[in-house]
Amino acid sequence: MAGTMIEFPSNGKAGSGYLAVPASGGGPGLVVLQEWWGLVDHIKDVADRLAAEGFVALAPDMYHGESTNSPDDAGKLMMALDIGRVEKDLRGAVGYLLSRDEVTTKHVGTVGFCMGGQLSLYAACENSAVGACVVFYGIHPNVSPNLSTLQAPVLGFFAEKDGFVPPAAARQLEADLQAAGRSVEITIFEGADHAFFNDTRVEVYDEAHAATCWSRMLTFYREHVR
Repeated sequence: MAGTMIEFPSNGKAGSGYLAVPASGGGPGLVVLQEWWGLVDHIKDVADRLAAEGFVALAPDMYHGESTNSPDDAGKLMMALDIGRVEKDLRGAVGYLLSRDEVTTKHVGTVGFCMGGQLSLYAACENSAVGACVVFYGIHPNVSPNLSTLQAPVLGFFAEKDGFVPPAAARQLEADLQAAGRSVEITIFEGADHAFFNDTRVEVYDEAHAATCWSRMLTFYREHVR
C-alpha cells in the first residue's frame, strides 16, 4: 500500500480514511467509497491504483474502524449506518480533499462499489462540489439520493446476473436520471455478476469487464473533474 491513514473534520467530529497521493505530488481529487465489507485492502488498492493514474484518492472509513469478511456481519454493518452521519462524513471527505494543496481541481469525483455505489450517487446529490459520479452496482435500501439536486454527470456499471441490483433496477435508475434532466450513461455487462470489479473475489471477478470499466472511468474523470 502506497497511501496512509488520515483523519479529517466531519461536522465537529473526526472522520478517518485512506489517502493515496500520486508520485507527481498532485492531481484531481477523488472519493472512493467502500463495499459493505468496510475499508478493506481491496478499496485501499483501488485508491492506490487511482493515485498511480494521477489522482489524489481518499477512501473514507464509513464504518469507523469496523470491517468484516462475513456476509451476515457486512449486512448488519451496512444496515446500521446512520445516514445523517454518513452525509456528514461524505461532506467532510469532499471538503478535506479540496482543502489539500495536492488537489488541483475545484471539484472532486466520487466512485463507489455496492453499498458505496449508492453512497457515490448520494454524495453527488448532496454536494455541488462533486463534479463526476461513478456507480458500480450501487445499492442501499435506506439511502435515497435526491436526483433533483444532482449536478454531476453519472457513469454507471451494472451486471446482467446481479441478484442484488438486477438490470431492471439499473434501467430504472437511468430512466429516473433522464427524467430529472441529468446526464447519465449506464452499461449492463453481459454475463457479469455483482461485484465483478473486485479482484479479491475470484468467484465473481471478471477481468475483461473490470478493465473496460477502469478505462472508461479514467476517461470520464479526466473529462469532468476540473
